[in-house]
Amino acid sequence: MAARLRKRRDISEVDLEPEVISQDRVPSNKLNTPTSDIEVYAKEVLNTLINDNLPPTPSNYILYFDRLLEDKSETLRKQVNSILEFDQDNDDDKSLELEKYLKKGFQSVKSILGVTANMYKNMALMTKILDKRKAELENDPTSATALNAIINLEEDVSKLNGIIKKQITQMKTLYDDTASIVKDVENETIFDNRYGIYNKRYLLTKLDQEIKSISEFNHKSTVIMLELSKSLEEQIESEKVLVLMTKTIARLLMKTSRRSDIVAHYSNGIFAMILKHTDINSAKKASERLCDLVSNSNFFLAEKEIELKIAVGIAPIKESKSVEETILCALDAMQNAYNDDSIDFSVCEA
Repeated sequence: MAARLRKRRDISEVDLEPEVISQDRVPSNKLNTPTSDIEVYAKEVLNTLINDNLPPTPSNYILYFDRLLEDKSETLRKQVNSILEFDQDNDDDKSLELEKYLKKGFQSVKSILGVTANMYKNMALMTKILDKRKAELENDPTSATALNAIINLEEDVSKLNGIIKKQITQMKTLYDDTASIVKDVENETIFDNRYGIYNKRYLLTKLDQEIKSISEFNHKSTVIMLELSKSLEEQIESEKVLVLMTKTIARLLMKTSRRSDIVAHYSNGIFAMILKHTDINSAKKASERLCDLVSNSNFFLAEKEIELKIAVGIAPIKESKSVEETILCALDAMQNAYNDDSIDFSVCEA
């Protein structure tokens, strides 16, 4: 059967102008109503930023996004955190990883130099053994052939020894050059290799930036300083155990911190956290949660459970105070917490 012929459509009277869709024809819920809880929350964050007279920049939005999330339901927090796991692209984190690889590479170079130095020592020891055997053979006139062999071997070892010595000198030069490069890089690093968090240099830089930000936008931020309780230091004699305890504190700090918080090692086992857009009352709550988290963490020493304890000092970050003054304020508050056994944290109001 022949195929049916399709009749061509007459388009001579068709209006070719694009149709303008009126906003009235679009359901209102498609324009203004968020379609999920996270969209509702996103709008709330933006509105709060605007109400606080802060520019809705990406960095400010992240700060408020994390801060407001603390007061939301557990369901929403889990939903948001699951989404954030697929959206982690932090340049500072990349810098940390780069620094780790750099230091690991330097340690490898150092190990190579150590192995080569041991090889040189072994060659020197072999030379001494050959000299000893040569002396023994020289006292035995019947061993002329063996003596000649020893002499020839001694010459070969001496040549090899000279080559290795020269190569070690070259490697030492390369090592010194590498060490100089690593030292220069370390002067610009932001990572504390021992505790796996930011270092003092990065802390002071970020604190200075936050003071300038407060001067510009007049918001509230705080810094807390904390340290393993001195009573524990007096009880534990082992330096290694104290280091492990201190590393545990560093891990707990990372666990309890928000993405916008700066967690750093200040010096000698003293840690710091910059809590951006956080007032004193909120900093107190954060310190209380941190103290509870630390005290509820199990640390065993020779099958004996030890309760970890920290002292925390809180200081407001103010435009009128320098970086050094702010740090000293928090350290003084931390010392006050040490002096009063009834409290875990103290606030410097100066």
